[in-house]
Amino acid sequence: MTVLVLTRRHMDATADLVVTELARRGIPLVRLDPGDFPQSSDLTARIGPGQGGWTGVWRGQHRDLPLGEVTAVYYRRPSPTRLHPGLSADDAHWARAEARAGLGGVLTSLPCTWINHPHHNAIADCQPLALATAVRSGLTVPATLITNDPTEARSFIASLPGGRAAYKPLGNTGPSGPGRQQYALWTTPVTADQTTPDIQLTAHLFQEWVDKAYEVRLTAVDDRLFAAQIHAGSQASREDFRRDYDALTYTTCDDIPHSVRNGVRKLMAALHLRYVAMDFLVDQKGEWYAVDVNPGGQYGFVPHLRDPITRAIADVLQEGEPA
Repeated sequence: MTVLVLTRRHMDATADLVVTELARRGIPLVRLDPGDFPQSSDLTARIGPGQGGWTGVWRGQHRDLPLGEVTAVYYRRPSPTRLHPGLSADDAHWARAEARAGLGGVLTSLPCTWINHPHHNAIADCQPLALATAVRSGLTVPATLITNDPTEARSFIASLPGGRAAYKPLGNTGPSGPGRQQYALWTTPVTADQTTPDIQLTAHLFQEWVDKAYEVRLTAVDDRLFAAQIHAGSQASREDFRRDYDALTYTTCDDIPHSVRNGVRKLMAALHLRYVAMDFLVDQKGEWYAVDVNPGGQYGFVPHLRDPITRAIADVLQEGEPA
């Protein structure tokens, strides 16, 4: 058996936790970055009559991976494809698409255990679909509007209790371009009079502002649920806890409502996920609101859950199914 860890070449704290645990158990593993292909790794894969799937080798800078030995894959935010700098823009666009279809197509066809399969991650990363799946799974979601109509946005926000909404990006990062570094867009409170005509330029997501008592980060690995209360100690962290990790305190959360437990498991089944990190806002009355579904979310920032979640992921990978 071999566990394949697909992650970026340089340190990823979450992937490092899993790699360390697998190594401690003596589980054979190969860590490779798909972004290295084709610039600094080579793929040779064959399929033909009588074969059940692709056979061959992916040769990295330091390790070779026989495809037939893979029993499980841990997919953790690999880096973008790197290409030869001499390619023109048009040739680079074509080469990048071919590299993804070639290496990505071979790897995603491996019939083994995935945490998570990238196709399933891509679907779950679509926020409108994830929120709709959460509702269909029995979870409570705050009133939410997606629009590019400034009038509709103003009307929706004005109708909310307190006249305030949370603006949240539909993607994971802000705008970028040549010479510009990508950056995160935080959850931001907004009132009706703060909306502008520029809303019409693209889709925007507005969500009812929940007067939270605390947040819960709930991480699920198959049927095992791990939850922690997150208490914000600054204004920035009350708006979006990612803005000020130093101001956060964590406590164990053992009283997960039965409806939330069932809803999370139904959502995972519907989206074909074996791992998910979800954020809930718990209001002053104890009502849980699902506000984020992240199939690749980190978990190491919650100290007392770091080791249990790592062991749970390693358990699934260790019991992986042969390709």
